[in-house]
Amino acid sequence: LQVFFLLPVSHLQVLNEKKLQEVDSLWKEFETPEKANKIVKLKHFEKFQDTTEALAASTALVEGKLSKNLKKILKKIVAKDAHEQLAVADAKLGGVIKDKLNLSCIHSPMVTELMRGIRSQIEGLITGLPSREMAAMCLGLAHSLSRYKLKFSPDKVDTMIVQAISLLDDLDKELNNYIMRCREWYGWHFPELGKIITDNLTYCKCVRKVGDRRNFASSDVSDILSEEIEEDVKAAAEISMGTEVSEEDINNIIHLCDQVIEISEYRTQLYDYLKNRMMAIAPNLTVMVGELVGARLIAHAGSLLNLAKHPASTVQILGAEKALFRALKTKRDTPKFGLIYHASLVGQTTAKNKGKISRMLAAKTALTIRYDALGDDTSAEMGAENRLKVETRLRHLEERGIRRISGTGKALARADKYQNKSEVKVYDPSGDSTLPTVPKKRKIQEVEDQEPGVAVKAKKLKTETK
Repeated sequence: LQVFFLLPVSHLQVLNEKKLQEVDSLWKEFETPEKANKIVKLKHFEKFQDTTEALAASTALVEGKLSKNLKKILKKIVAKDAHEQLAVADAKLGGVIKDKLNLSCIHSPMVTELMRGIRSQIEGLITGLPSREMAAMCLGLAHSLSRYKLKFSPDKVDTMIVQAISLLDDLDKELNNYIMRCREWYGWHFPELGKIITDNLTYCKCVRKVGDRRNFASSDVSDILSEEIEEDVKAAAEISMGTEVSEEDINNIIHLCDQVIEISEYRTQLYDYLKNRMMAIAPNLTVMVGELVGARLIAHAGSLLNLAKHPASTVQILGAEKALFRALKTKRDTPKFGLIYHASLVGQTTAKNKGKISRMLAAKTALTIRYDALGDDTSAEMGAENRLKVETRLRHLEERGIRRISGTGKALARADKYQNKSEVKVYDPSGDSTLPTVPKKRKIQEVEDQEPGVAVKAKKLKTETK
């Protein structure tokens, strides 16, 4: 009987097969290295070059596959003694060896106990291996194999995305505050510059390079401003209505401009990092809604896996929880979109179709999120296909709206019934009567309003009759 021990690759020969028949007491034969050497003997040993090679061999073993290196060793050494049986710990791997190399393999409780004994005395059976090196290699291989089984990759840690998008939002707030303060501060000295230069970063670079407005006439800012704007700035600096400031004030303003420029450069670098990280972790989600919206969805849910557990209806209104619960409390219409509103597909449609597109986009986005979180494939093909479907639907809705407005196509509005607006004279029956019309009695109040004298006479007549 030959024993094939795979990690590390070792080929051993059983010396005394009679002792293998008593499975329950087999462990006693491996209590010491001396006893173990009486049962099995090492015939061939193949050392792994590095942890990567060991990981490839172990993953192939887990999946029940025959690696190239293992196949080469089996053909070279074991096939010579093809008449003997080969003891293999994995029954699935034994079947593969039997099919491809036509070697007789066995797997039984006896083989399991034998492998356990060999593993316990591996250092005594294989000479020339330092125990410290062996322990370090085993630990590294165990960690690598655990990552493989969990499908874990350092590049797929979504915690980095949550932190990066939060930091990006904080940087935007800080930049807005700093730029507003810089414009207000330097605006006392040169107020016309803020109206001429609208870009914030260009404004700060220009202030940092020139400083006092009187230096604009002798300064060359062509590397920052265009020729026309440079002429306007120099002309405005000569007739500026701003107040004079000290050199210390200018220095502090320049330091603030340095901070703005430095934060702006770091923000650009952070955005590139976030874009690359999103393409590594959730490529399909990135294709569907973009880097920023996708990162905000992941940050709002806590992780990509938590986001994958949400249905499409929740993905659609994620970020609009306050509006949702307020609508439920007041029994009004619930919101149609949350963070997904900032996606480019929703932004480019008309206000009437935003609800429909956001619903369809959320449905397709939910599929891509689950594919990114739980799938093995890292390509963005699924996201591109789903985005194309949403774009086609968006185009169809827009075209249908145009046809309805123009009055062509199937969406024609129903024409109203034709009505002739010519005037028709109706017979007046009041002219048939020959009786004289009786004047209507007027009230005393009406008489008083119209003829004050007549009202007084009427009162006198009433008193006389009494």
